[in-house]
Amino acid sequence: MAKPWKPDKKTVEMRPSRIRRDPVPADKPSLIDKKLQWDTGERDIYFAVIGIIAFAVAIDIIVMAISAYWN
Repeated sequence: MAKPWKPDKKTVEMRPSRIRRDPVPADKPSLIDKKLQWDTGERDIYFAVIGIIAFAVAIDIIVMAISAYWN
């Protein structure tokens, strides 16, 4: 069996939490405020999906109108 290790000095110095010592100033925007704003990339993807869906619906309406006219 090995002997338990007993160092002569402390290996880790414990100090008070930095969060309690240095609180976040209130004038900085919070995480909630950041989530309310869209990223430009997200907005581009959103409008691209809407554009593709609108184009597909327009093509569908045109095809249905042509088939109704010819029947």
